[in-house]
Amino acid sequence: MTLASRSVIGMRVDAASCDETTRQTSIWAREGHSSYVCVANVHMAMEAFDSASFRRIVNDADLVVPDGRPLVWALRWLGVRGAPQARGADLLVYLVENAARAGIPVGFYGGTPESLEALVRVLGERFPGLEVACAISPPFRELTEQEDEAYVRQIRASGARILFVGLGCPKQEMWMARHRGSIPAVMVGVGAAFDFCSGRIRQAPGLLQKAGLEWAYRLSREPRRLWKRYLKHNPRFAAMLALQILGLRTY
Repeated sequence: MTLASRSVIGMRVDAASCDETTRQTSIWAREGHSSYVCVANVHMAMEAFDSASFRRIVNDADLVVPDGRPLVWALRWLGVRGAPQARGADLLVYLVENAARAGIPVGFYGGTPESLEALVRVLGERFPGLEVACAISPPFRELTEQEDEAYVRQIRASGARILFVGLGCPKQEMWMARHRGSIPAVMVGVGAAFDFCSGRIRQAPGLLQKAGLEWAYRLSREPRRLWKRYLKHNPRFAAMLALQILGLRTY
């Protein structure tokens, strides 16, 4: 699959839709290909800008799809006509629906036991043919080497060929990069999509999503947790992207 890509303030973004990502992921999953997909937004772009090591992790991913609407606009402003959006929650549903139809076993890693239980139940009701090979909720603290190895053995033994990773950015991207080659599955970092798809957290209305204001809706729902992230990242992203588009700075 050949996709248009652009560097957005130094982070690679591929113009991949949910359909295109699903087709490629399905091929890799059937082959048992160990790979990882980053579902990128402004937060990830700024984490990559601020950390050279994290930037390498994202730019080395097998796919970096545009989750956030501002990244879609950035692709278009940088010359990719009709660049699509692949929201994490939408992508999870696309991949699960295809996996249920194609008989591809999936796994989930991250979240709380309650969120995973709700997610597996909702997806099982919606897609009766879905094979959930594993659903693992690791501790939120840093794992010991022995604990991590035990989880990897569990994932490998389960036979999961698509592994949805919901540890949050940048932790999930670092985890996927570290385990590429040891887990024979396509790892997809989907952040908060576990809670969105299970209905535990309400998603922004469609009009706000299209207007690029999903962040504002999320901020209104979780101000104490998210205000520092958005205050720190969003204005800086807008300023640096403007300089790039105007040709006043390269990254």
